[in-house]
Amino acid sequence: MSASSTVHDLVGIGIGPFGLGLAALADTLPDVDAVFVDQADGFSWHPGLLLEGATLQVPFLADLVTMADPTSPYSFLAFLKRTGRIYPFYIRESFYPLRGEYDEYCRWVADQLDCLRWRRRAVSVEEEDDHLLVTTAVLDASGEVVGCEHLRGRHVALALGTAPHLPAPLAALAGEADDGPAVVLHSADYLSRKEELLAAGSVTVVGSGQSAAEVYRDLLEGSGARDLRVDWVTRSPRYFPMEYTKLTLEMTSPEYTDLHRSLPEATRDHLAREQRALHKGISAELLDEIHDLLYRLSAGGREVPSTLHAGSTVRAARRDPDGGVVLELEHALTGAVADHPTGAVVSATGYRPRSAELLTPLGDRVRRDAAGRLDVSRDYTVDAEQRLHVLGTEEHTHGVTAPDLGFGAWRASVVLAAITGREPYPIERRIAFQTFGLPAAH
Repeated sequence: MSASSTVHDLVGIGIGPFGLGLAALADTLPDVDAVFVDQADGFSWHPGLLLEGATLQVPFLADLVTMADPTSPYSFLAFLKRTGRIYPFYIRESFYPLRGEYDEYCRWVADQLDCLRWRRRAVSVEEEDDHLLVTTAVLDASGEVVGCEHLRGRHVALALGTAPHLPAPLAALAGEADDGPAVVLHSADYLSRKEELLAAGSVTVVGSGQSAAEVYRDLLEGSGARDLRVDWVTRSPRYFPMEYTKLTLEMTSPEYTDLHRSLPEATRDHLAREQRALHKGISAELLDEIHDLLYRLSAGGREVPSTLHAGSTVRAARRDPDGGVVLELEHALTGAVADHPTGAVVSATGYRPRSAELLTPLGDRVRRDAAGRLDVSRDYTVDAEQRLHVLGTEEHTHGVTAPDLGFGAWRASVVLAAITGREPYPIERRIAFQTFGLPAAH
């Protein structure tokens, strides 16, 4: 067991993009002593979806630090300069970095920060005197617990991230042994198991967002060489593009967040379902590329080895005696039900916030809403003392800004202002031309 009497200004739990951004911004502040823990061996951002040529859906300015501090040594442009790629990036004339390049950039930042501690799984957060005590399990390279470490902090920031989500009908099949008769997996594991999918004879992609579209295109591009059938099923009424107009983008603003946070819980939940196209849709360019690919494959009267089923829900799933999977699909408009046999399934069905069970020892000190979720205040805290901060999983309270990479640095600026009692990074209060809501009645 490892213990230290040091009380840090900040203990961060989770080192994804939002936790890493907070760490990078804290690192350049001489009056902030911070330490961050994560159970992983090192930084890795969606490795199963680092497809060749795939890009971020946000501009490079939405890096870890630039929107808070454009002069930061940890900016994406600083990374390009240091690696000799700034002129090629300039000549490329695209604001959107390659996804693999973004992952490389984040790892470059992580390698420079001494405040990161890997192979530390946070187990609990408790009160101790006038600070918080974070207990972590120390892991070896195989993930086995080899010790315990206590970290003390005046503030704790939870950047727990999200975990892959599978619909109930597919979850049971995915949980079977890897040597089972068919492959059923989440898109988060796509690249590591791509060869199994290519050998399956037929694959069905389930999902409606960017990941589903990227996996579908990637498989379809190789379908001819491997004699592979690739189908795509989505419960959405159409393959809808991400809404990316400028006035819509203004919703990723402090002003809209103020409105969203002020709404009743039921209204916020309703809006979350309505606003999925703002950050869970497919890039219009990719949709066009998929149509062009289907057109090319159909040239000369050839039959395209693919069917696209929109407005169709996977109601049930079972193993086929012949070794495949049978999906029972139901059409939302007609109510028709049909079996869809396939050799393998890739479920690109998104992610859900990870459990915050480690906060249980704090009891009623942690605010929760009627659904049991963390009740995150406007300033990203969940306790009356404003020492317990939440980053990135507050979509149910703050709306579309929560998962947006471009808003991460703004949120980190708010957290660091609470820790330091000043604004080390200026916090913009108004950025939008439009007004959200109406003035209070007189």
